Amino acid sequence: MGGLNYAMNLGDILGSDNILPELQAADRWKAIDELIDNLVTSGKIKPENREAIASVVKKRETSMSTGIGFGIGIPHASTDLIYEVVGAFGRSKTGVNFDALDNQPVNLVMLFLVPQGQFQKHLHTLANIAKLLHKKEFRQALEEAPSADAMYKIIKEYGGK
Repeated sequence: MGGLNYAMNLGDILGSDNILPELQAADRWKAIDELIDNLVTSGKIKPENREAIASVVKKRETSMSTGIGFGIGIPHASTDLIYEVVGAFGRSKTGVNFDALDNQPVNLVMLFLVPQGQFQKHLHTLANIAKLLHKKEFRQALEEAPSADAMYKIIKEYGGK
């Protein structure tokens, strides 16, 4: 179901090469940098656009933390430097300081980028991702998965529902 009226799910946005099972960052700014670096490495964003995209995500994050509780962060922004929705997903074993709403460290970070002017269209996508990450069994499965491939399988399995 790829029509315009359908929200995308996590499995549509992520490939296994966009999953970092061992996020190194200790704070949200470094986590954003790490995930954006992944998008550059995997060819999802152009190296020359890296700084501009990082700054738009950080600016959005400064206005309000996307640490939505339950150990989840969903930094996101729209930019005219991409032409399709792109995302990268990181898992932190030690927890990232995200200034989250519940003041708890974040273990799962989903960076979500939308082409300029398409944010309304993708509000459902963002809501779906948040809803999915609020499911305790989904988070636990992701936290226990041994590898990026295993995490991707879990995302495909849960994300298509």
